[in-house]
Amino acid sequence: MHDIHAILKKHWGYDQFRPAQEQIIRAALDGRDTLALLPTGGGKSVCFQVPALAMDGICIVVSPLIALMKDQVHHLKQREISAAAIFSGMSFREVDMTLDKCVAGDIKFLYVSPERLLTPIFRERFKQMKLNLLAIDEAHCISQWGYDFRPPYLQIAALREFFPKVPVLALTASATPEVCEDIMLRLQFKEKNLIKGSFLRNNLSLIVRQQENKEDKLLEILRSVPGTAVIYVRNRRKTKEVAQFLMRHQINASWYHAGLDQETRSNRQDQWINGKLRVMVCTNAFGMGIDKSDVRVVVHLDIPESLEAYYQEAGRAGRDGKRSYAGLLFDIADVKVLDENYQKQYPEIAFIRQVYHQLGNYCKLALGAGENATFDFDMVAFCRQFQLPAVETRNALRILEQHNVIYVSDSLFKPSTIFIPVDKETLYRFQIENKQFEPVIKLILRTAPGVFDDHTAIQETSMAWHLTITQPKLQEILQYLHDQEVLIYSPVKTKPQITFIHERIQASTLQLDYALLEQLKNAALNRLHAIKAYVNNHTDCRSVKLLQYFGEETPSCNVCDICVEKNKLDLTEKEFRRIFDWLKEKLAGNALPPDALFQDKLPARKEKILETIRFLADNKQILHTKDNILIWQE
Repeated sequence: MHDIHAILKKHWGYDQFRPAQEQIIRAALDGRDTLALLPTGGGKSVCFQVPALAMDGICIVVSPLIALMKDQVHHLKQREISAAAIFSGMSFREVDMTLDKCVAGDIKFLYVSPERLLTPIFRERFKQMKLNLLAIDEAHCISQWGYDFRPPYLQIAALREFFPKVPVLALTASATPEVCEDIMLRLQFKEKNLIKGSFLRNNLSLIVRQQENKEDKLLEILRSVPGTAVIYVRNRRKTKEVAQFLMRHQINASWYHAGLDQETRSNRQDQWINGKLRVMVCTNAFGMGIDKSDVRVVVHLDIPESLEAYYQEAGRAGRDGKRSYAGLLFDIADVKVLDENYQKQYPEIAFIRQVYHQLGNYCKLALGAGENATFDFDMVAFCRQFQLPAVETRNALRILEQHNVIYVSDSLFKPSTIFIPVDKETLYRFQIENKQFEPVIKLILRTAPGVFDDHTAIQETSMAWHLTITQPKLQEILQYLHDQEVLIYSPVKTKPQITFIHERIQASTLQLDYALLEQLKNAALNRLHAIKAYVNNHTDCRSVKLLQYFGEETPSCNVCDICVEKNKLDLTEKEFRRIFDWLKEKLAGNALPPDALFQDKLPARKEKILETIRFLADNKQILHTKDNILIWQE
């Protein structure tokens, strides 16, 4: 076993671990099942990468985020660590070759999307690997109480029977105490072992404002706080509208969402990371896995659907430890939209079956066919073709995912690849017999020397230019060579993918778990109540309220908007709480003039009570009418 500090220094250049990292790593090395609950930016990847490097064998990493898997594989390879990924959209041959390398011991880290755990080919090869650690990223996905439940995660526990002594390391950045308990239960921990990093971010000032003109307030914030910013909005259309509004006011901004083509998204992301673009206006498709520590401000222009999502997105500000701001701007209409979206989250069973039926038609899939088949999927075109409402359709697809019927991945960029499965003598003989293809084959051998060993990325635009033919003509030739089994050609993929886990069946026979749907609906309602309570809180430290949700007790942060205002009062927290409780008792259900309050025994000096009333009125906890009447606002 290698020294973990030497590994950290060699591959990451750090002399010491962040808080909780070393404790998590040593638990894994001791063979203990561990749930690591670390906040966004807490360095979760190091927690499984270091112990896996310290031991012989391969580490399997289960992750639902294809873009993040590809990013981590890329970074590991840059550190000269062998890594690979298996996810939807890969050909059978690509998967087969990758798994062969894992069995042979040529791969140190294999990233696997959860639906791949179900396939016979993965299970058979998995048993033959020398496993040293099973890492579960985004572990909250295994819990039906979590905000992103994914049924394939439930299959992970079944893999443990093949390696009963190998520890499981589950990691997440957002889980309530209830979800933590559920994770450890469903992963069959030998004993409970939860290691938590603190969620408190003393450098991050949380601010919530009810605002009629959110764009003008956003402009004010960006002019007041210099530095890089991320602005989150709910839908794609709004990303462009807000970005263009900012650009009209001389703020360097652009927009990002999953509907943009891969090249555009990649270019804009790189510009933002490299400081050439100050503000990115985006949906929640942006930010996952992006390592940029100097973000000074994150603003939500719509209320997120859960505190988990809000904490992850707001937590992208200030990872360098310097003062940063996370603002949430909302109006009354936003709260109504939140309620309406909850109602649309669980459409009627008949509608879900209709979406499943039309999905089979969209993919031109016959009944009884399609098990593990993957197709390009354009959500907008699908809804338009079958005249389906977008929000309800998206939620129906999510429910089909939760019932392990399909798997939907966001758009990703997978370059064209070529692999030559025949030996050089056979290839040479084919060239002699088919002279018209000789220039193409020679160019492949010259520009992609690894094609006999692995699926190798090619640049079709450059190849077509060298051959003085059009790119479609080149693709036609490569497809012909593929059909002749001279090479294996996988065309570029840039669109979202949809995978049928099982063969297509009659929609009327599709079985849905009514008890599960009811449980998921109740969990979503609890999350809705929690985010509304956070937004409507006017008196308690925002960090305290947020961290209580995740089961952490903490003193007031002294940097959120409420703490800053309360610190202006000549009151201790204890005095404020005593006056607050007294006022609530006096005013709840009553409408009184201020003078009426001072006729009874007072909990503090009159001046301090008046200060508290002013603060509560400013923060909309007390309504002070024109007739000088005080009304408590629930």
